[in-house]
Formats: sequence, structure tokens, C-alpha cells
Amino acid sequence: MITAKMVQELREKTGAGMMDCKKALDAANGDMAIAIDNLRKAGAAKAEKKSGRSTNQGKVWTKIDGKEAAIVEVLCETDFAANTDKFAKLVSLLADGAVKVAKEGDIAAEVNKQEEATLHEYIGTISENIQLRRAQKWVSNGNTVFAGYHHMGGRVSVLIEVEGESDPAFLNDICMHIAAFSPSYVCGDDVPADVIAHEKEIALAADPKLQGKPQQMLDKILMGKIGRFFSDVCLMNQPWVKDDKTCLAKIKPNLKVKRFVRWAVGEEI
Repeated sequence: MITAKMVQELREKTGAGMMDCKKALDAANGDMAIAIDNLRKAGAAKAEKKSGRSTNQGKVWTKIDGKEAAIVEVLCETDFAANTDKFAKLVSLLADGAVKVAKEGDIAAEVNKQEEATLHEYIGTISENIQLRRAQKWVSNGNTVFAGYHHMGGRVSVLIEVEGESDPAFLNDICMHIAAFSPSYVCGDDVPADVIAHEKEIALAADPKLQGKPQQMLDKILMGKIGRFFSDVCLMNQPWVKDDKTCLAKIKPNLKVKRFVRWAVGEEI
């Protein structure tokens, strides 16, 4: 006999609806393990039907485990689903899974394969198309530390790796700055030569008065314009989030930001 207590237990374990749980238990003759499998299979079937529906809501989340760190972007269909505890739990589970992947770098394919059953289960319980869009993992060389930051509940998230600075509060400030100002590079040395050349071309085209000036003077003027460009796009040179009269390079001259990522939900990549 299928009791209300059994139905409730299955519901708590799977998150499925009451009637679905009752039907699964009936079909399994009360066997809880078989009923769970049946619901998971049903979830996989639902996933097939929902796979074509658009996803532009979701969360970006980070996971740091000692000398390993990961960041994931998980998308769903509606803002309502993205803000549920169930979806938050799923994103956290996928981030946990990502940091356990053996390789470094782009690990989206590995996480999707590794967490396929978990994704199918939550597609069934949340009843929306859900996709792990991207995932990345980093491994420290031993001298660096990681920090993560989540803005607007994970609409924007940041992961950084630094050397020479380990104060959690200040690392949080750096992440907050990255979330707010979206730098493209760490410092001027990281800006590709072709990008700098292009900016010089734009500066020359934008100011006809520069035409015909002596090369030495022109080089000096262009370097000043490139310096201002660096203050727009480089983390170390941007006006600091807590004091726009200074910058990170001046506040922490010995700090080395090895790398950072800033991901926003649904952005172009």
C-alpha cells in the first residue's frame, strides 16, 4: 500500500510533484529506489522535450577549493526559475562538480558529461530547459590565491587569481571593481600590439590637428592617448572603485593579478 508518508518522502528526495511521486510509487510497487529511477527517467524525457526552448536567464557561480577554482554559467528559461532555491542548489552542485574535473581550462564538455544525470533530474523538477553554457577551471601554481565574487545573486560573477596579496576583504574589493568596471586586460603589457596600433589609428583619424606634427611630438601625444586608453580597459590602471583619484597599480604596487574572468548571464562570447 502506498502511503502519504511514502509519497512525501519521495517528493523530498526528488522534488517532483505529489501526483508524479504517487504514480512512480504505484508503478514501482512501493520500491523507493525504483520510483526514484523512474522519476529521473521521466526527468530525462522532459529534458528532451524542453531542449529546444530558449534560455537567457540563470546564474554564474564560482567554487574555490584550496588550490583549485572553477566558474560556471548555468542558464534557464525564466527569471522566476533562476531565483528559486532549487536552481541555486543546482548551480552550486555544478560548480562543485566543475572544480573536481581533472583538467584545467575550458571544461564545459567534461562537466556536462559528468553531471548529465543531475541536469536531467533538475530539468524534471524545475520544468524548464536548463543548460550549462560554459565552465572553466584553474589550478594554482602554489604561490597564488583565488577569490570569487557574486553580484546581483550571480547575474555577474568574478573569479581572480593573485600573487602577493591574500587579505580576503581587499580581494573582494578587487572582484567588486572588476564586476563594476569590466576591464579587458590586467595591465598595459597584456594589451596586444595590434589593439594598440588600432587605437593609435583612431586617435590620428579623430584629431586632424595631429597630421603633419613632428614624429617625436606625435609619438609623445599618442603615448598619452594610449595611457588614457589603458585607464579605460586595464584593471591595474582604471580609476579605483573606492577612490577614483587613484588606481590599483598605485594602491598595491607589489600585487600581481595573474588572471581574472568576469562572466555575466547570457552575454555574447
